[in-house]
Amino acid sequence: DGPPSPIHSPYIKSFASHLKSIEFCSSLEIVLPASNKSWIGKSVGPSDIITTSYYNPNNDSITSNKSRFDAGQNNNFSNFNELETLGMKIFNGKGQCSTCHGGSNMAAQDGPGDPYGGSMNGTDDLQGATNIGLELVYKDNGLENGKFRIPSLRNIELTGPYMHDGRFKSLEEVINHYSEGIKPHKDLDVKFKDNNGKVKLLNLTSIEKKALEAFLKTLTDKEMTQNPKWSNPFQS
Repeated sequence: DGPPSPIHSPYIKSFASHLKSIEFCSSLEIVLPASNKSWIGKSVGPSDIITTSYYNPNNDSITSNKSRFDAGQNNNFSNFNELETLGMKIFNGKGQCSTCHGGSNMAAQDGPGDPYGGSMNGTDDLQGATNIGLELVYKDNGLENGKFRIPSLRNIELTGPYMHDGRFKSLEEVINHYSEGIKPHKDLDVKFKDNNGKVKLLNLTSIEKKALEAFLKTLTDKEMTQNPKWSNPFQS
């Protein structure tokens, strides 16, 4: 039946790239527009993901840099209210969020020598993935041993449900997991363990939880998400 028509979304391209390299899951359900009916519902493995030759490189230019957080970097965050400021402090401190979601894109630092990348000699590449204690026994092991890729937090307010299996429907549920729900998996990220190897919960107060959620919502780029140019990934 031939290949599908070009898909013009960098997000889909990036998603496919990660699936090919990390093999998060055993299969992926591809759903394309009506013009590609012969491809709808085709279940494929990571090695079968649509190659980048089907993408239009001219449209690989979606950027998100007009959030309130971005604006705040130019005015010492004077545009933040008290709750958002507290949330940013928790994000970079007590919550340790920035140690996973780092850099300008607030995503996995996965380059050579980075915390979630490979060693400088090319061995032990973590591929931007880690185990955050969702289960004691995982049905889907992700990369390996319950490790899944750390996502960007840009526009996180709009990208639920959350986690690899969509188990959390809200940011509040995600924050509750890190606060008091982390499971003591043997391959849990070391940042969630104390010196004795036991789970180190954040134990956030109700105000701290609300503050962290408020800060995460400052990462929403309404200008980008409402731009008609990006409203349909199947049109150039």
